[in-house]
Amino acid sequence: MAGQGEENRLELQGIIGFNGHVPSGLLSHPDREHLIYPLGCTIIIENLNTRKQQFLQGHTNNVSCLAVSRSGRYLASGQVTYMGFKADILLWDYSRREVCAKLTLHKVKVEALAFSPNDLYLVSLGGQDDGSVVVWNVAKREAICGSPASSLSSGHASTVIFAHNSDEIFMTGGNGTLRVWDLDLPNRKMRPTECQLGQMKRVVTCLQVAEDDSCFYCGTTTGDILKINTKNKLLNSCAPQKGKFSLGVTALTLLKTGELLVGSGDGKLALCKGPNYKAAKTVQLQGSVNSISLRGQGHQFFVGTGGAQIYRFNYPEFKEELITTCHSEAINDITFPFGTSELFATCSKNDIRVWHTTTHKELLRVTVPNMTCLAIDFTRDGKSIISAWNDGRIRAFMPESGRLIYCIENAHSMGVTAIAATSDCKRIVSGGGEGQVRIWEIGKETQRLVQSMKEHKSSVTCIKLKGNNRECLTASSDGTCIIWDIVRFTRIQMVLSNTLFRCVCYHPEEFQFVTSGTDRKIGYWEVFDGSAIRELEGSMSGAINGMDICDEGSHFVTGGDDKLVKVWEYNEGEVTHMGIGHSGNITRLKICPISKYIISVSTDGAILRWEYPYKLR
Repeated sequence: MAGQGEENRLELQGIIGFNGHVPSGLLSHPDREHLIYPLGCTIIIENLNTRKQQFLQGHTNNVSCLAVSRSGRYLASGQVTYMGFKADILLWDYSRREVCAKLTLHKVKVEALAFSPNDLYLVSLGGQDDGSVVVWNVAKREAICGSPASSLSSGHASTVIFAHNSDEIFMTGGNGTLRVWDLDLPNRKMRPTECQLGQMKRVVTCLQVAEDDSCFYCGTTTGDILKINTKNKLLNSCAPQKGKFSLGVTALTLLKTGELLVGSGDGKLALCKGPNYKAAKTVQLQGSVNSISLRGQGHQFFVGTGGAQIYRFNYPEFKEELITTCHSEAINDITFPFGTSELFATCSKNDIRVWHTTTHKELLRVTVPNMTCLAIDFTRDGKSIISAWNDGRIRAFMPESGRLIYCIENAHSMGVTAIAATSDCKRIVSGGGEGQVRIWEIGKETQRLVQSMKEHKSSVTCIKLKGNNRECLTASSDGTCIIWDIVRFTRIQMVLSNTLFRCVCYHPEEFQFVTSGTDRKIGYWEVFDGSAIRELEGSMSGAINGMDICDEGSHFVTGGDDKLVKVWEYNEGEVTHMGIGHSGNITRLKICPISKYIISVSTDGAILRWEYPYKLR
């Protein structure tokens, strides 16, 4: 199989996505020009001025923690893996954008990382199945010493931070454990001291150290902040007593002014002053606040949330500016307007979003709370976005304003699962979870059901219309694909296969069509009599969920549960290029109308833009 060589890798041009659930996963690099954040197994470095992205790829599974050294020379990232396997820490040379060491000791998950102030050491915490803390020599790329992170078998450390002015002192906190560690490097040992909290029991989520190292602050799941004396390890204060932070303190940053920036699980960001941590200013954001990162001295700072949003704040105004947004749930479909590659639309749980292709800017968001949009299509005239929803409704929206044009109630009894509009914009073909295919006549004022066709026994997964609007092709998870006459409303052909069909495409000349699904096979079929022409092995592992053919018909692309984007030659049936970058299962992908890009979307909410390797002739 071709496509394995480095020269046949698809070039990744841009990513819309951010895993906001990684604690302190959003970092502002000390050069003040770049943001660093994770998405799946990729680390994205984004220039704040040009918005140009670079990608660090080396992890075999999702990145679980990130740390940047104070000088900015090094970046460290940890990952999760599977039960019984070791989880890697990658040490990156930041200026070269390449791995300089792979550090492997922890089992299953690396929970947290921190560099010492002078870049000498890196401390790492293993996850719950590992429970150890390890100190690494950065220059020698080797472990110096390790120890259990907690004295209690039930305790579990989840956060770590180094002292400001010493390479030999660091703190760890978590569930049932809060410790200050002293490194004894000549003897390759580290000595922990438990902090005394008296009768108080707290789960520590995040740590911050005062600039002079005299004390440190701990955010907790109960929504209060502990202040601990570093010297005697005693509790100084616990506040606020009233008006605790709802859903816990999830992020904490200390400013030069002595004020605290506090992020909470309910999406509030507060600027707190004085011994009682009274909120002087608060802002409500979308999703739990899991990262706060200062740019330089903190005149500007960035906030990352579990809703996959990145905000920029200026300290004096304390007003949020949304700079990056994306889906935080699985993306179910993607579509381009007819004849243009400038923008595209995606749909997910709660919303449909329209994006500018090259700048990644979100141009429009249409929200329908607590509903999931399963499929979308632009009408040929570009005047509406038609959408299929799990509540059984078909909704049409205006692409510029997002205003609802019409809503067809009870379009399908088990949710609308697939949708397509005819090129004359007069009719819609919809498919449902119950297997019915329905034709609707669409007018400005009225939407009328013309015909319901009942042949499929299970949900309709994909609908494609023939250029003359007289026939359509439907794929279903019952293992059948049917060609319908949508003028006479009869079945013309049916093909059967031992698979759950996920995607289907007409060849542009419309004499053949191509199918794929859970059996990992790509099938070529004759439109005339439904006979099988050939079968290709489409994937080594997992279903193929998405497929698209270029306008000339010479190449097609596939994507699925193996997380790979593959470009195939249609006649030879061979892979020519492969795109590696997704860490969630690919759900759909499209070649843009002028064959310049491939856009692929996945279950982790990521949108990836690839360079299409074959230019228009």
